[in-house]
Order: sequence, then C-alpha cells, then structure tokens
Amino acid sequence: MLDLSRVLAGPWATQTLGDLGAEIIKIERPEVGDDTRGWGPPFLPGQDGERGDAAYYTCANRNKSSVTVDFTKPEGAALLTQIIPSCDVLVENFKTGGLAKYGLDYETVARLNPRIVYCSITGFGHTGPSAAKPGYDYLVQAAGGLMSVTGQADGTPGAEPLKVGVAVADLFTGLYATIAILAALRHAEATGQGQHIDMALMDCQAAVLANQAANFLVSGTVPGRLGNAHPNIAPYQVFPTADGHLVLAVGNDGQWQQFCAAAGLDVLAQDPRFASNAQRVANRDALIASLRPALLQDTTSGWMRRLEAAQVPCGPIQTIDQVFADPQVIARRMREDKARRDGTAIPLVANPIKMSLTPPVTRRAPPSLGEDTETELRQLLGLSDAQISGLRNRGII
Repeated sequence: MLDLSRVLAGPWATQTLGDLGAEIIKIERPEVGDDTRGWGPPFLPGQDGERGDAAYYTCANRNKSSVTVDFTKPEGAALLTQIIPSCDVLVENFKTGGLAKYGLDYETVARLNPRIVYCSITGFGHTGPSAAKPGYDYLVQAAGGLMSVTGQADGTPGAEPLKVGVAVADLFTGLYATIAILAALRHAEATGQGQHIDMALMDCQAAVLANQAANFLVSGTVPGRLGNAHPNIAPYQVFPTADGHLVLAVGNDGQWQQFCAAAGLDVLAQDPRFASNAQRVANRDALIASLRPALLQDTTSGWMRRLEAAQVPCGPIQTIDQVFADPQVIARRMREDKARRDGTAIPLVANPIKMSLTPPVTRRAPPSLGEDTETELRQLLGLSDAQISGLRNRGII
C-alpha cells in the first residue's frame, strides 16, 4: 500500500490495514513529515535531548515504513510513478483534484496500474457543490448534525452544541475506508480490475447519525440535544450518586422491573406512567425527577454492587488513566509498548480486533521521519547509493 495520506482519517485506515498484515509505505514531506508529528504537546523524547514526535502522530502510524519524497517536484513524482505498478492500494486525502498536477490522480495512476485500488478521502467528496471545500473533523461534526444532538439541552446550565472529545468523523471515515478497500481488493483479485473509492467525511458523519437520522426520517421531527439522556430509551443516562456519577442503562422493561426491585422503588415499578419504555420516554421528566433523589442515597460503587447483582446494566464514568488501569482493559491487552529502531519506547493502544487465527500484530512502532527512505528505494526501485545521494542533495528525498 502506498499511503499519501496524513493527519487522521487516512492514516487510521492504513494503520488498521497494516495491523492486519498489509505492507504500508507512508510517503511524507522531507524534513517536515505528517502534520501530526508537530501536534503537541505532549511529545516523545528525542535524540540528544531534542523534542521528538508528538504523541498524536503515534496513534495512527504504527506498522508503516516512512519514506520522504517531495512529489511536488517532477523528479519526486516520477519516483512514485515507478513504485505504483507494484502497489495493490493507494490512499490519499488531498483536496479534490489536488494530485492531478503531479500525475498522481486516479485516472493517471490507473493507466500505470489498472488493478490498483485507489482510495480518496476528502471532507465532502469528489462530487456535489461542496466538493472543493476543505474538510476538517470539527467542521464536519458541526455541518453533519452531530453537534446539534450533542450537549446539554436548551434551557439547562451549559447548554450549547458540543463536539465529541475525539475526532469521530475522521475515525469513522477511516474505518469505512478500510471496509471499502477490503471489498475492492476482493473484486480486484477476482477480476484484475481496480477502482476508485471516493470517501467523504460528511457522508460518513451523516451515516453514523444512525437512530437519530432514522428518528427524523420517520417522524419529521428534528432531534435536539438531551445532554446525557437517550432519545429513544429511558432511563438511559447519567445520574449523580452520593460520591460521584453512575451511568444507568435500562434497555428493556424487564431490566426496569429488576432495577426498581434492586433500588427499593416498588412504587415506581407499579406506576402506569412508567410501565413500558415508550411510556417512560413520554414521561421522561417525571421519571428522572423521581429517580434522582433515590440514586443520591448510595455511592457509585454501592449502586454498582446492587445493580450488577440484579443484572441491571450500569457503570462508572472513568477517566482515561482509570481506563488503562481497568482490569478488563488490562486482561484484553489494550495497551502495548513498542520500541523504534533507535530504542525510543512508544506506548500504544492495541488494535481491538480479536481473531483466533490471524490476529492483528504490531510489527513495528510508528517510524521516525524518513527512516526507511533509502531501504525502500533500494528494494523497490533498485537505486544505487550514488542515485540516492543525488536525490537527497537535490532535496527530492
């Protein structure tokens, strides 16, 4: 795979495929690299006391080779066109039409390699009135409806639209891109025919509105912000306890009865206003007003003991340090450490895919900038030391 992408959506897709065994050649700008190498603090420790790469870069770039090529120069673009015939996949996230002037657009690349799967990731796609606009996750969370249903409800303290705490439009697009690439590869293997994949953050954000979008399409009612409450289920939200907070996730009427019994709230179990989920949603305000004082009578851990014993879904709100100290997360080996060739140790979040025969493997840490340039150019193109030295002297690599 030739990875011309940077920042998050594209690198997330290529990292996922790299975890599953793909050979990823990440092309970066000489001396600068992927933008996220500078998106800190925090930063890794560098050599000789210098500042290393930002932690951000490490979240999406393991299992890749880093090759520095300036393809804005004809000689650099020519190097990539020589590599393309040996590639199965190319991933890029430049503006629509942005690679055509370098001869790296899909039409040109497909003539060099008709079986290549070429995945473009942009903010708004390659068609439509917004195709030329730059796309950033924050803007797409806003324009794509997510922020309109995220945050405290109007009329309550702190009410305003909120973005999610991680770049989910980028991440979902990266995952959808991974799925599309795998499907296109199956087609290419069967037919010898590659294709162009046109992935847009806006499309993916609209898709993952999921039940909120379905609610609107069916009812015509525009969903609003409900804070931590659920639009279709109640009670399904955060409640304050005697010493913190508890997420209560009552997903069906049987769990509601089990909750009431465990909480000593028999009167609510018998209340006709709350007999079914639909009635609990319709009478949400009265329901929550009844539950809040009751849940303040015990601690979070106390409620968890009582409710878990009654098989009522509930849980604490953990900070990120608590997540990685959680016995379940530890048992599932969701943290791993990998060292670079220079010995720099990098802590990583493991791939969550668990497979019995072909599990994801972290073969190498996120690379330092350009550490594989000479090796890959020798192996892929058969360049000599003198040719590589000349390219470096001319600023091509």
